[in-house]
Amino acid sequence: MFEIGRICIKIAGRDAGQKCVIVDTIDKDYALIDGQTRRKRCNIDHLEPLQQVISLSKNAAHEEVAKAFSDGGIPLSTSKAKAAGPKPRRQRKAAAA
Repeated sequence: MFEIGRICIKIAGRDAGQKCVIVDTIDKDYALIDGQTRRKRCNIDHLEPLQQVISLSKNAAHEEVAKAFSDGGIPLSTSKAKAAGPKPRRQRKAAAA
């Protein structure tokens, strides 16, 4: 059921609700995922498998996963973190006379 190339939805954690694909199976409880989520090891109990399967090799690079997602019509967010703005400075209080 959780073979390489299976598209899933993450149902727990910080990336919940995002689509991902299984890149490698680590053991019976864990899989390596990538896609709209961060590339990381994930418990398969936190994944909801979908009917879609894409063609990927074992341990496929992120570029291959991104290409497969775009070929399948699944948008892949590639936004980067915002740049840090200037640190707010506290104004000095006027001296009380």
